[in-house]
Amino acid sequence: MRYERLGDSSLNVPALILGCGNFGGIGSSPELFGHGDDKNTAFALLDHALTLGITMFDTANSYGGGRSEEWLGQWAADRGVRDNTILTTKVRNPVGPQPQDSGLSRRHIHEQIDTSLRRLRTDRIDLYLAHAPDPSTPIEETISAFDELIQAGKILHYGLSNFTGDTIEQTATTADRLGAAGPANLQCGYNLLDRAAATDAFDACSRHTIGLTPYSPLAGGWLTGKYRADQPFPEGSRMTLRPDWYGHLSNDATFTILKNLENAAAERDLSLPTMALAWALTDPAVTALVIGARSPQQLTGMCAALDVPLTPPERATITRIADGQPG
Repeated sequence: MRYERLGDSSLNVPALILGCGNFGGIGSSPELFGHGDDKNTAFALLDHALTLGITMFDTANSYGGGRSEEWLGQWAADRGVRDNTILTTKVRNPVGPQPQDSGLSRRHIHEQIDTSLRRLRTDRIDLYLAHAPDPSTPIEETISAFDELIQAGKILHYGLSNFTGDTIEQTATTADRLGAAGPANLQCGYNLLDRAAATDAFDACSRHTIGLTPYSPLAGGWLTGKYRADQPFPEGSRMTLRPDWYGHLSNDATFTILKNLENAAAERDLSLPTMALAWALTDPAVTALVIGARSPQQLTGMCAALDVPLTPPERATITRIADGQPG
C-alpha cells in the first residue's frame, strides 16, 4: 500500500479506501436496509483490509439505517485499532421521515455528529463530509457549523461529496471569506464510463488544494465484466437492487465498449477491473479511490492495481477506447 497527504489536511491516506456503504444495507436506501453485507462479512472485510495496509474507512450516518457506523465502531473498538485508522462519515441524507431529519443546517449537523460519534465509539471523526449540497441552507451556515465542530475537537477536517465545480468553488471561497476552515476533500463518482467530474470538479479541487477521492471506480460493477449483453443481471448485483443508478449503461454501445476494454486489458496481461482501477489511480488529480469490495478475495484482487504504472499515453489510449474510439 502507498499513502499520500489528503489535500492540505493532516491526513496521510492509503491509495485505496474501504467503502462501507454495503454494511447492513445498500447505501442510504431504506428499502434496502438489511440487504448487503451482514456483520460477520463486514468484520472479515475490515480485518483483511487492515492486513493489506488499508487504514481508512468510509461510511455515512444514513448507510444501512445506521448499521454501517455501528458495525465499524464496534469493529474498531473490539480490535483496538481506532488510533491506527482514519474514519470518514457523512451528513446530509435523510435519517428519518421528517423534513428536519436531513440537510446541512447547523442544528442537523450538530445533532448528527453526536449520533455518529456514539455509533462509531470515538471522540472525533477524522474527516466529516457533506454528503450532497443542501440548497435550502445557506453555505455560510454549513461552513460555520463544520468549523465549530473542528474548534470543539469533534472532527479534524471536513469535506464535500457529490458537489459540482461551482459549489466547490463557492464553498472554498466562502470559507476563506469567513476565516473558517476550508474543505479538505471531495468525493465524487469517477471511472472510465463516467468522467464528467474531470471536466467540472477537478480544477476547483486543484485551485484550493482539495484532495480528491473518487468512489465507484468500477462503475457499480460494470467495469468488472460481470454484466454481459443478452444475459440477465446477476442476482444481488447493483443492477438488480438499484437499477436507477447505472441503468443508463445498459445498451449496445456500452457492451461494445466493455468488450474493447477487456481486449485492451488482455493485451496488457491485466483483468478489466485491474486496468480500470489502475487507470483511475494513475490520474494525477486523484489522491485515493474509495472501493466497495464484497469479500476479502475481491479486496486482494483490487490491490493488484497498485502495481500497474500506466503511463500518460497508455491512459490516453484506454480513455479513447472508453469513448468508443479506436485504441
